[in-house]
Amino acid sequence: MKALILVGGFGTRLRPLTLSFPKPLVDFANKPMILHQIEALKAIGVTEVVLAINYQPEVMLNFLKDFEAKLGIKITCSQETEPLGTAGPLALARDKLIGDSGEPFFVLNSDVISEYPLKEMIQFHKAHGGEASIMVTKVDEPSKYGVVVMEETTGQVEKFVEKPKLFVGNKINAGIYLLNPSVLDRIELRPTSIEKEVFPKIAAEKMLYAMVLPGFWMDIGQPRDYISGLTLYLDSLKKKSSPKLASGSHIVGNVIVDETAKIGEGCLIGPDVAIGPGCIIEAGVRVSRCTVMRGARIKKHACISSSIIGWHSTVGQWARVENMTILGEDVHVCDEIYSNGGVVLPHKEIKSSILKPEIVM
Repeated sequence: MKALILVGGFGTRLRPLTLSFPKPLVDFANKPMILHQIEALKAIGVTEVVLAINYQPEVMLNFLKDFEAKLGIKITCSQETEPLGTAGPLALARDKLIGDSGEPFFVLNSDVISEYPLKEMIQFHKAHGGEASIMVTKVDEPSKYGVVVMEETTGQVEKFVEKPKLFVGNKINAGIYLLNPSVLDRIELRPTSIEKEVFPKIAAEKMLYAMVLPGFWMDIGQPRDYISGLTLYLDSLKKKSSPKLASGSHIVGNVIVDETAKIGEGCLIGPDVAIGPGCIIEAGVRVSRCTVMRGARIKKHACISSSIIGWHSTVGQWARVENMTILGEDVHVCDEIYSNGGVVLPHKEIKSSILKPEIVM
């Protein structure tokens, strides 16, 4: 089986982190976002993953070469010269996706984090005999999304309603698809949308089916959702009694700590924290609802909440960092500084407090 991951563009919503790495390589729960998906695909027998990309393919491929050998899966790139939307890339990668087997292939949106029940999706797809399957997830506020209206028992999709004013349903497209090769005949090589142009036509022919995603789902393409996604992901580890979760008198709630990180005396870590490789957390530090990325250092008695600390950054002694502060790569917050929602671009020293959310160049 094969799979296409829609990597796409510049990841502007996750700046300043994406100024240092393409978005799929930004760490989520201590490993690059895209690796969560590639590992899930490998686990159900996918042998080749194609990345649809229009930005920095060399960086991506060099990085993923190591994982190709480690996971034993072929990873290739299909590069767009112009942005082709969510369907155009499928037409561009057509020759890579169509094997001799005639097997269906997966398409995943690279921003989505979930439990990836891909095996169940294959069974669902074979059982209904349609042309395409999509995953849908239930949301509390359907008016912000495109809603999928479907027949509850069979899952047959009737129509799509974009940002409905009146309630038509609470299930939205979760960005995980399983498509027969024949779907590629419906897509032209031009900028085009799979959600707005391709799927509605298949639905009109009653050949599109939706499966409700069990477990959690989050689009982690922007900071606030990234932190919410981490909470959901760690919660799912807890439900599975995962050995990855840290424990100890200094841990509160769900926390993962890389084995190479060092944590000092008298710290309180958690809930909902990921501490990456090579991080140093000094004595008396308080960390909650945040990610501390590879090589970062948090000095004595600093307090960090609801924030993202980028690679190789430092937070000074007695500093307080909160309210969706995002430090890009190699940012240094001086001692006793307060940051309230500061978004700091890479390679910057912060010598005075950031009192209200703002971007610091």
